[in-house]
Amino acid sequence: MRFGVPRSYSPSPERRFVLLIYSVKVIGLDIVSRKPRHSSTFGLQSDSDSEDYDVVVDSSDTSESEDEVSIASAASSESSFILSMNISKMSLRPERTRQTPVEDRHLEDTIAAIRLRTRHHDPYEEWEKQTRKDAFRTAKKQFSLLQTSKLDEQEKVRLQEQQRLAAIQSQQNAELQKKLAALKQQQLQAENELRSRWQIREQELWNRVEASIKLEEEKLARKLEAERQARDAEEKKRKAEELKRRLAEEKRLQEETAKQQEEERKKKEEEEKQRQEKELEEKMKKLEEERERRLDEERGLRDKLDFYPPENDWRAVRANLLQLKMGPIAATKSNKADKSEWLKLRRQIVPKIGQLTNDPVAIQRITQQLIEIARPPTGALRPMIYATVLGSIAKAILLQAETEVTAEKNSAIPLAHVAHALLDSLEHFPEIFLGRLVQRCGGWPIPIFVGDKDHEKNPWTSKEERIKAAGYRKSESGEGLESAAEHSNRISAIMRVYFHILKIPPKQPQNVYFALPRYWTWFARVVSDFRLLADPIAPQLIYTGLDVLGKEAKMVWGQQWIKMLALLHEGLTSGYQPDHLIGGNSAESAASRSRALLSLETIMT
Repeated sequence: MRFGVPRSYSPSPERRFVLLIYSVKVIGLDIVSRKPRHSSTFGLQSDSDSEDYDVVVDSSDTSESEDEVSIASAASSESSFILSMNISKMSLRPERTRQTPVEDRHLEDTIAAIRLRTRHHDPYEEWEKQTRKDAFRTAKKQFSLLQTSKLDEQEKVRLQEQQRLAAIQSQQNAELQKKLAALKQQQLQAENELRSRWQIREQELWNRVEASIKLEEEKLARKLEAERQARDAEEKKRKAEELKRRLAEEKRLQEETAKQQEEERKKKEEEEKQRQEKELEEKMKKLEEERERRLDEERGLRDKLDFYPPENDWRAVRANLLQLKMGPIAATKSNKADKSEWLKLRRQIVPKIGQLTNDPVAIQRITQQLIEIARPPTGALRPMIYATVLGSIAKAILLQAETEVTAEKNSAIPLAHVAHALLDSLEHFPEIFLGRLVQRCGGWPIPIFVGDKDHEKNPWTSKEERIKAAGYRKSESGEGLESAAEHSNRISAIMRVYFHILKIPPKQPQNVYFALPRYWTWFARVVSDFRLLADPIAPQLIYTGLDVLGKEAKMVWGQQWIKMLALLHEGLTSGYQPDHLIGGNSAESAASRSRALLSLETIMT
């Protein structure tokens, strides 16, 4: 922005003269009215007043310098006074008068002089203007240098700050990595400590279980020893009484009376036993009738859902088993050539099953060899021999399970893999293998309680036939049936192989008896039949099933399986009825219940 300021009077004579001319032109001061105006060298001559012009020229030649000096001096001494006096005399609207040619020339000369004066270059003003330019240039340069230095300083500060922040960040990253490493080490230490505590706890639990088992076995041994001693004492007493009767005839009457009393007591005991058996039979008959009634009510729904009761499964399996024994096996054994060929193949089967180990290569190799035995590359076997060979393979697998799995439960894994592969590869092997299972284990693979009627709903021909159909075998230690412990160990070993077969994912649709849903069916049937739950072997088989497939079943069936485990826990701890725990009150069942409870706890943790 530019401001207008009145200029002060300058001591320069040029400026005073210019001011005087300005006063004459603008304000109208009549400074030169006392003298006639001489002609100017800048003006033009007029033709109308040549005479006067000549006179004026002469006079101007002689007095031009003097006039200028006088005007300048007059302007310098009287300019202020005259200016103030003439301003007061000016009128607002001056009168218009006709000017003479001389006055016109005088006016033109004046204007020309003013123009000349205005084009005059003042050194001071030039100096002042140049000074301002130099000052502006210097200030601009200084400002640019200052700005550059400030920007350099800022950039330097910024780089220092960036380096400082980078150093802090690297230090923080190093501290963070160190803290993370420390936390990871602490986590590893905690995990190791927890794992060690868990192993110690598990070992303590097993020690307690083994101790409880040993305690129960000792109690049973003491009880048996006490009974034996009591029997020995009674036998000694009876012999002493007989000796006394022979020696003392007088005591004959007393002895006869005692004998009569003993007979009466036994008769009463027999009658009481018959009465209890009759009551039990009536109770079982009522339960059977009630069960038949419920089955009749559910039969329509079962037919729609293709879900049949365990009796139907057991009857079908028993029928297939008897058909195999009386058909292909009997025909093969009756034909000498066929029997020779079958025995030759059987001698190849048994050693291969015995060589089986828990190695994938060995399992694959032995499986392929068994398949080649049943289906020789040279040509297919005749149907009778083929079915008999399949029965021999199934029997060899189950006998190997009874021998090895009883000692080492992990031996069931390779046997299950071989059996599973044969179930996929060999035709009719699932039905034959299931028949062999029922033959060796009774009704437990279904599961079902083997009653007093066979698969054709006819009474058993003998007690031995029913006991054999229920899965009992002769004892290995001597004559008679196997003990409860031997029976439990043998059946649980075979069932462990069966549960491992259910655990293996099938490559193609399997027989319904060897598919995973059969695991749920097995437990559902066990907990719904009180006759099975009362068997001393029941808790041992429940423990075997939970140990093999319990965790996987939880992943498959989720909350429904947890409900099933809760139902099992109730039966193992308090019983579904007062004083009716799963397996009864025997020492073997108590140990099996403890193992089953430990398996339940392991599954739920």
